[in-house]
Amino acid sequence: MEKKTQINDEISLNELIQKIKDWYVYLLTKWKIIVVIAILGAISGVIYSLSKKPIYIATLSFALEDSNNSGGLGGALGLAGSLGLDLGGGGGGGIFAGSNLTELFKSRSMVEKTLLTPININGKVISLAEMYIQTNNWREDWIDNPKLKNIQFLPNPDKKNFTRTQDSIMGIMYESLSRGGFTVGQKDKKVSIISIDVSSKNELFSKFFCETLARQVGKFYVETKSKKAQINMAILEHQVDSVRSELNGAITGVAVANDNTFNLNPALNVRRAPSARRQVDVQANTAILTELVKQSELAKVTLRKETPLIQVIDRPILPLKKEKFGKLKGIVLGGFLGGFLIVFWLIVRRLLKGS
Repeated sequence: MEKKTQINDEISLNELIQKIKDWYVYLLTKWKIIVVIAILGAISGVIYSLSKKPIYIATLSFALEDSNNSGGLGGALGLAGSLGLDLGGGGGGGIFAGSNLTELFKSRSMVEKTLLTPININGKVISLAEMYIQTNNWREDWIDNPKLKNIQFLPNPDKKNFTRTQDSIMGIMYESLSRGGFTVGQKDKKVSIISIDVSSKNELFSKFFCETLARQVGKFYVETKSKKAQINMAILEHQVDSVRSELNGAITGVAVANDNTFNLNPALNVRRAPSARRQVDVQANTAILTELVKQSELAKVTLRKETPLIQVIDRPILPLKKEKFGKLKGIVLGGFLGGFLIVFWLIVRRLLKGS
C-alpha cells in the first residue's frame, strides 16, 4: 500500500513539473507580445514621471519649555534649559500633555486660521487658502460653475460671514491637507522635539503653511496656558488703578480741608473733622495700595512663569527637499506592471479556452 502511494506521489510531482514546463513553453512562444507590452509599460512609466509634478517638503522643528511640567529631558541633553516639557511622556496633567499638542496642530480650527492668514506673493497680499486653490488649479474647474467662480478667500476675514459654500470648500481643503498634506509628531519618543512636515506641489506654499501653522498653534498654546494668570494680573492692575485714584482724591481732599481751616479759631474744632476723615482715607488707601502693588508684581512674576517658551530649532529653508517620481523608477515599475498584466491575461485566456 505504501509503495502504491509513493508511486502516485511521484506521478503527481511529475505531472506538476510537466505542467510548469508546458506553461513555460507556452509563454516563451508569446515572448514578442510580452516584450512589446513591457516596453509600452516602461514608456508609460517615463511619461508619467515627466508629467507628475514634484512634491516639496517643508520641515519645522521646535521644543517647548513649561515650568509647570516637571518632565523634560533633565541634564541628559545640552538643550535641557529649552526642552523642559516632555511631550511624549503621557504623564502629568494639562490639556496639552502628551499627544494632545500634536492633535491641536491637526485640528480644523488651527488649519483654517492658518489658511486664512495673509501672505505676500510678488507684492500681492493673498490668503494661504487662495494660494492653495491656485496651486491645485481649482479655479479652472470652477469657471463654468456660477456658485464657485466668484468665490474669494480674503486674508483675515470674519468667518461668521462665510457662506455655506465657503465653509464647504474650507472643509475640503482641511480634509485634503489632513490626509497627507502635513504630518505632526515626535520622530523619537525619547526626545521632546516636535516636527511639522508639510508637502505640496508649490514650494512656497509648503514653506508658508508650515511656518504659519506653527505660529498660530504657538500663539493659541501660549494664550491658553497663561490665560488664568493674565486674567488675575488684569484684575489686580485695575484694582491698583482704582485705589491709586481714590488715594489721589483723598490727598487732594486733605489739602483742601487744610486750606479751609487755615488760621481757624482753636475753639472751632468741628471744622477740622473733614480733614481728619481725609487723613484716615489717605492712610487706609495707602495700606491697600501697598498690598495691591505687591500682589500685582507677584502676578507679573507668575505670568512670566506660566507663559511657556516655544523655541524653534529648525525652519524650512529654500530650496526645500524635493520628491520626484524618477524616470528610472517609472521604467522599472511600468515595465514590470506591463509584463505582469500581459502574462496574467495570457494565462487567463488559455485557461478559458481550455475549459
